[in-house]
Amino acid sequence: MRKLDLVIPCFNEQESLPLFFEAVKDVKDKMNDVSVRFIFVNDGSRDNTLGLLRDYAEKYDYVKYISFSRNFGKEAAMLAGMKMSDAEYVGILDADLQHSPNLIPDMMNVLINEDYDIAAARRIDRKGEAKLKSVFSKQFYKLINKISDTGIEDGAQDFRIMKRKVVDAIISMPEYNRFSKGIFSWVGFKTKWFEHENNSRVAGETKWSFWKLLRYALDGIIGFSTAPLKISLYIGSAFSLIGIVYAIYIFIRTLIYGSDVPGYPSLICAVFVIGGLILLSLGVAGEYISRIYLEVKNRPIYIVDETNIILKFNEKNK
Repeated sequence: MRKLDLVIPCFNEQESLPLFFEAVKDVKDKMNDVSVRFIFVNDGSRDNTLGLLRDYAEKYDYVKYISFSRNFGKEAAMLAGMKMSDAEYVGILDADLQHSPNLIPDMMNVLINEDYDIAAARRIDRKGEAKLKSVFSKQFYKLINKISDTGIEDGAQDFRIMKRKVVDAIISMPEYNRFSKGIFSWVGFKTKWFEHENNSRVAGETKWSFWKLLRYALDGIIGFSTAPLKISLYIGSAFSLIGIVYAIYIFIRTLIYGSDVPGYPSLICAVFVIGGLILLSLGVAGEYISRIYLEVKNRPIYIVDETNIILKFNEKNK
């Protein structure tokens, strides 16, 4: 019998978790030809999420859980779940039912019977999403696909099921600052997309504020493109050329009219503009350097505080 592990990151999901568990359990019970196991990853929740996971694990032997020592983020939670899995198929989905468990049987059917390595979900609309967030998301996909060699499907979600070789490729990338949407695309492999309408959370509040999304987008751009550094180079070169041309103009004008060109206001404006561009360039370089700094420190991406999975080797601190 084929084995499927479903990795489910959780952060303060005590309200939605009971509804999610019943929904995904119903799907599991209908999949008679696949052995399904749930791997919940408690990402430092401050509510009763861990208590619920303990109860589920005590009642059902197919429920496994990992609990972090603090909140390390969804990226770390997904990685931990994939590392703890030993199944030939591994799925990822959220615990708020924005990712419909009803797609799982169809995804598995494609992976088993067709020549695909990944079955992934892609939303075709943004109903129920804040307008600013929707506009920002659309522009982000357009931007990163223009400046990066790694294309990302507009509307692509973390919700997917992958074959073992895909999972092994993903966990072989030990980078500290992780942008999974980019990593999923970068490793390649044949993907079958399942389009669906956007679902709202069944309970609780979203953990993704606008500023968190902005930071996440910045991680994606810096992690998969050197374009910001190149843009700084191009802008600096352009302003240097303008400065040289303007200096030649002043020199010629002084030779002809016998006096230099007055213009303290224009000088002040030029200083502010150039100074701002210099600081912007330093900021861009600083973002790349800060990520190098975090990588070379080689700190673990997450720390496991509690689990009912037998750890292999040194999986506790990764």
